[in-house]
Amino acid sequence: MLRVLVTGVAGFIGSRLSRRLLDLGMEVHGLDDLSRGFAERVKVLEGAGMIFHRADVRNWAMVYGILHRVKPDAIIHLAALVSVEESIRMPGLYMEVNAEGTRNLVRAANKAGVKRFIYASSAAVYGNPIKLPISEDHPMNPLSPYGLSKLMGEYYVASEFLGKEGSVILRIFNVYGPGQNPEYAGVITRFMERLSRGEPPIIFGDGGQTRDFIHVDDVVEAFIKSLDASPDERLVANIGSGRPVKILELARMMIRLYGLDLEPVHAPPRPGDIRDSYADITRAMRALGWSPRISLEDGLQKLIRGDDL
Repeated sequence: MLRVLVTGVAGFIGSRLSRRLLDLGMEVHGLDDLSRGFAERVKVLEGAGMIFHRADVRNWAMVYGILHRVKPDAIIHLAALVSVEESIRMPGLYMEVNAEGTRNLVRAANKAGVKRFIYASSAAVYGNPIKLPISEDHPMNPLSPYGLSKLMGEYYVASEFLGKEGSVILRIFNVYGPGQNPEYAGVITRFMERLSRGEPPIIFGDGGQTRDFIHVDDVVEAFIKSLDASPDERLVANIGSGRPVKILELARMMIRLYGLDLEPVHAPPRPGDIRDSYADITRAMRALGWSPRISLEDGLQKLIRGDDL
């Protein structure tokens, strides 16, 4: 039985992934400091068989103690702060948690003999693209402290992890789905909050900016595929749909799905936001045997209906 430790287990992706790993019969250990996630999710997962460890990834002694006891075969590292806006206000905190916290975990993993380290990175590491779609070889130019902190985390994973099955870095594009934290929600959740009250969605800027939306269950499957990927010292792969969607197009699709007769409201652009972003997912398809299965319209329909896929 594969023993997997998932950090950020109380969060959006981490809780969903842990449930799937348990369903697959794996021994799952969850780590979270519960500062931003939901404790109720942890209780549900514990009831399903997960073993929970409360710890802050910045605390070396605590993290190493847990890994030394658990001795996981693999770590999937999702614990992070994820708000671009907050990172602009609090850049030091983001570097501490996302960069130095990752380094702590990598070093502890090395001492505990962990074989594989899977790191959840972000499309934010690319910044504004100079070519589209964005491949993994695209230059790195993060526009926010959040993006920079995730890039630094990548560096620590790629340069310092010593496990015999190597590391996998997944650069996740705009993930959405049930259970997203409203405090740090993406544009889909913000649109849903307003449309559910019969209010028009607010678009920052002209709405011509594009994003690559990927359902959380497709992201979960990418992490699961990463556990079985052929050993590679430093595999880096984009996880997205590979399809650009204009924010104005998204707003009109969601208005239609809600059955409303509204026009979006425009507000000034936000600092640190990227203009255009969509992924070249060729490498993930080839190296992981993964591809997205849930279309944006299907995912939105089920999300709006409250289906738990």
